[in-house]
Amino acid sequence: MKLKSILRRTSRRRDGKQSRAAAVVEFAVVLPLLLTILFGIMEYGWVFMVRQTLQNAAREGCRVAVLQSSSAPYAAVTTRVNQVMAPTGLSFTITMTHADTDDPVETVEVTVPYSDISLMGNFFGPRSGDIAGTASMRKEGMAG
Repeated sequence: MKLKSILRRTSRRRDGKQSRAAAVVEFAVVLPLLLTILFGIMEYGWVFMVRQTLQNAAREGCRVAVLQSSSAPYAAVTTRVNQVMAPTGLSFTITMTHADTDDPVETVEVTVPYSDISLMGNFFGPRSGDIAGTASMRKEGMAG
């Protein structure tokens, strides 16, 4: 009988302040892991969105560049890429490969340094390099 009374007293104490203190300690241990996962998901989502926007901007710029009827096509490419990239607020570089009679393919590449994209800085480790979107299309009216 003495064992039962000891167990009852112990269980009564755990229901009060001790269980609340244990919950606080468990929360303090788990919180950094949960925040890391949350910020990792946010970082991945942002980088994924920027990558898709870069690809879309390159595709839209290339669509303008291949038109036979457009006047000043390369200024129009820059304008169209700027329109597509404007919502991101990022600075970017446009690289174009122009079509000629030997190679009738127009290529547009839009590049952003990874360091400009990252929301968390170097929290998930230092990253170098660029993220780019590239599109290539055949120029209208050129024999190849």
